[in-house]
Amino acid sequence: MIPFVKYQGAGNDFVIVNHLEGALLKDLSVANIARLCDRRFGIGGDGLMLLEPHPELDFEMKYYNSDGRPSTMCGNGGRCLVAYAHRLGVITKETVFHAVDGIHRAIVERPDWIELEMGQVNKIEAVLDGCFLNTGSPHYLEWHDDLATIDVNTQGRTLRNNEVFSPGGTNVNFIKGDIHGLTIATYERGVEAETLACGTGVTAAAIVAVQRNGQTGQFTVPVEAKGGQLEVKVNYDGQVFSSWLCGPSTFVFEGEIKV
Repeated sequence: MIPFVKYQGAGNDFVIVNHLEGALLKDLSVANIARLCDRRFGIGGDGLMLLEPHPELDFEMKYYNSDGRPSTMCGNGGRCLVAYAHRLGVITKETVFHAVDGIHRAIVERPDWIELEMGQVNKIEAVLDGCFLNTGSPHYLEWHDDLATIDVNTQGRTLRNNEVFSPGGTNVNFIKGDIHGLTIATYERGVEAETLACGTGVTAAAIVAVQRNGQTGQFTVPVEAKGGQLEVKVNYDGQVFSSWLCGPSTFVFEGEIKV
């Protein structure tokens, strides 16, 4: 029997297993992780995270998509893992931890509101009818006047597998608005469906909105995902974008599951 907790950040939900005192979940096969994340036969979640010890930092984040495969960085997952570490008493107000894309800082503004420093971005490419950048995970973005007309799963799946993004594919985001307020819908690779929120996608959208605004400086960009409200603090010096992903991280439930 493996103890677990479940957290969600703006509807982006995750199964978390605490490995700080030793590895409890020893079967990390694709099939087993996919079953744990399955919404009918398992716990249900957009991904699985392991809270693991790190020799120099507060902890290590290991993340797997709901398809059972190791993933690139997950922003909302990182914020939820910080909230869980805070609940356990592993950290207090601030933390530094390691993830697949490197070292991250985070601040616990309050137990259910976490601010996470994301990796810097210095390259945004014009691709197809939109643009492409990497915020710890690869993202393609398109601006639209009416997101209600977008079939996120169908159009997202087609773009996710476009040969332009070979071999790994990409996450796909449909966006409306500007730096004063964005609305976003995201198709996530690895989940292979629309999710209610995507932290690295929200971050990418805010960064591109600042670029489109054409001014340097510090900006706080509100972003409305289908699962809730997030915000991204972006600093742009004319060459490099630095950002913090901020939003809710909520404990859902805990339990045990037979593996």
